[in-house]
Amino acid sequence: MLTRFFRRIGAGRLLGIALLGCLLVLRVADPGPVQQLRHAAFDLYQQLHPRVQQQVPVTIIDIDDPSLEAFGQWPWPRSRVAELVIRAFEAGAVALAFDIIFAEPDRLSPPAIARDNPDLPEDARERLSALPDTDAALADAISRTRVVVGQTSVRSTRAGLAKTRQIRQVPHAILGEDARAFLPRFPDLIQNLPELEEAAAGRGVFSVRPDADGIYRRVPMAMLVQDELRLGLAPELLRVATGGNAFALRGNAAGVDGVVLGGKLVRTAPDGSVWPYLTPSSPARFVSAGALLSGDVPAGRLAGQLVLTGTSAIGLEDYRPTALGTSMAGVEIHAQLLENILTDTLLKRPNYAIAVELFTVAVLSLLVIILVPVIGARLIIAFAALLLAGYVGGVYYLFVDQRILLDPTWPALGTLMTLMLMSSANYLREERQRQQIRGAFGQYVSPDLVEQLSENPAALTLGGERRDLTILFSDVRGFTTLSEGFKDDPAGLTALMNSFLTVLSRAILKEGGTIDKFMGDAVMAFWNAPLNTPDHPSAACRAALAMLADVADLNARRAKDAAEKGEASLPINVGIGLNTGNCVVGNMGSEMRFDYSALGDAVNLASRLEGQSKTYGMGIILGETTANAVGDSFAKLELDLLRVKGKTQPERVFGLLGDAAMRNSVEFARLEHANGAMRQAYTEQRWADATAALNDVVNAGEALGLDLTGYAERYRARIADLTASPPGLDWDGVHVATEK
Repeated sequence: MLTRFFRRIGAGRLLGIALLGCLLVLRVADPGPVQQLRHAAFDLYQQLHPRVQQQVPVTIIDIDDPSLEAFGQWPWPRSRVAELVIRAFEAGAVALAFDIIFAEPDRLSPPAIARDNPDLPEDARERLSALPDTDAALADAISRTRVVVGQTSVRSTRAGLAKTRQIRQVPHAILGEDARAFLPRFPDLIQNLPELEEAAAGRGVFSVRPDADGIYRRVPMAMLVQDELRLGLAPELLRVATGGNAFALRGNAAGVDGVVLGGKLVRTAPDGSVWPYLTPSSPARFVSAGALLSGDVPAGRLAGQLVLTGTSAIGLEDYRPTALGTSMAGVEIHAQLLENILTDTLLKRPNYAIAVELFTVAVLSLLVIILVPVIGARLIIAFAALLLAGYVGGVYYLFVDQRILLDPTWPALGTLMTLMLMSSANYLREERQRQQIRGAFGQYVSPDLVEQLSENPAALTLGGERRDLTILFSDVRGFTTLSEGFKDDPAGLTALMNSFLTVLSRAILKEGGTIDKFMGDAVMAFWNAPLNTPDHPSAACRAALAMLADVADLNARRAKDAAEKGEASLPINVGIGLNTGNCVVGNMGSEMRFDYSALGDAVNLASRLEGQSKTYGMGIILGETTANAVGDSFAKLELDLLRVKGKTQPERVFGLLGDAAMRNSVEFARLEHANGAMRQAYTEQRWADATAALNDVVNAGEALGLDLTGYAERYRARIADLTASPPGLDWDGVHVATEK
């Protein structure tokens, strides 16, 4: 019973279900590569549709390169930093936060200079010691304003700071379930000088951890430091600016639900982090610290602003890679987070996101698993592309319209992997069917037809289609004489013909031709069926030239072998006819036996042209349609206006002599001119001029290594007959062939 059930489902579907299970487990485990794919998609969202910057009261006082050039290298004396604070609040700032830490005493403070330089004159040391301490000046400036000092986390207890300084608590409350266990933890903290910490209105941690690929995508709103709850720098600045009241951490069974600041809930991920929605870096956010100290800031620029103080100076290296694909000063990341909170534009990664992504993987993959074995490959690919495009477009729309982050990569990748697996299983199943067809018919019909039947078994019917083809006929000149040399060695003749036909076949197949049939020593082939060959006249001409060259090589090898044995060797001479035209091509024959072949007037003419190659002493004869189609791509000569046997309409025929290199040579230009002169004189019945021009034709051919004596002799004999029996004034120049 179970075996029948599995057979009904099919091995391919079972493999697909197994793959789907692996995909679901892998997504739940969420290893690094899966995360990086997802994050790359989220980055692309922001790069394609970054946030539009709005007018919000957030400003960065930037210690930039012009500020350092004007006021000296960093660190500045704390008295200058104090002046910066005072000037910011005099200009109307509501609150100010430092994305800088002042962890050590100012070495530029006058008392510190006196203490660190005992070799100074005593009176100088006394005067320096009597001057105000710059750390005290900064602490005084901070105490008279609303300033948040920055702190940075330490990820290891090896620093040992917890033993020397405890951190101050920040007023807070817990709403709902206590979710502090979900927050990121830091064993210790680097703080500012005690007098600065004491004077400050708030203390915010500006540590931001990048993702595994080094990109800064998320910022913690809250964290645990020495088991004490702390806010990040931007939310702490907002808390102080709104009155300095307690903040609240709201939690549930899944983790942190959000942080309440100034009566407003800021929703977070379960670990208390948020996804800032960034704009490209904007000069409008920045006020140069040097300009503020110099009094060059426009009046009202800082009025009512929440101010973050940090640096964009290149030498201070406070740049962070962001989701926008560019680096950004760390202080600007904090500023953009503050803008997101104030404008309610944070990105949302809801708790149900994973469930949606798992459900999507399962549904799309199951559709593929069910449908692939029963519908065609093109249809399933189109269907899968439509489903994936719908999902990817939908999640991108949610990002643009609702700022919701849903992963497009894993559902898309999972569906594609399932499609590839199911398509491979289908291919193997169909290949087994093709092998069965080849085994059943391969001994009785041509390999080309077997391949067609294996691709489309329904094609086992008689019929054809009309197509433009280029047809080739080739035959061996003097085959009877050649075969007489093997009258006592029929096996040798068979081996020779096999080698000869292999050489011809290789040249035809190399140019994409289809071998219709072998007729003793003759070959019929055509181009542009069953596969499309847009340049089929040129492909056939290249094949014909290659056939002559390869037969010449075969003759040379046979002559060499015969000479080593002290024997004679007759060369194989081949004549080829090429013609292009509309034909019927398909399965031709009876209901019991048929073959893939071509029929039509163009086929008959190609056969007649092959017969005329001996008449004109040419290896390859082209019909007019073929000659016109290849244009100047080959070296060809107009031979005659000929009415072949069995046809009423004359055909202008051409001799194919060589490739484009010969066509572009000076020698061929001379040959073409001589032949044109001969043909014109012949048509105008100027027999003496035509005969004289034939000598020029032969001589020009010799310069190209061509033997055109047979062509010339044919015309000389014909001119002699016409001289003896003039054709009359109404002669149209058409020659009637009496031989096939």
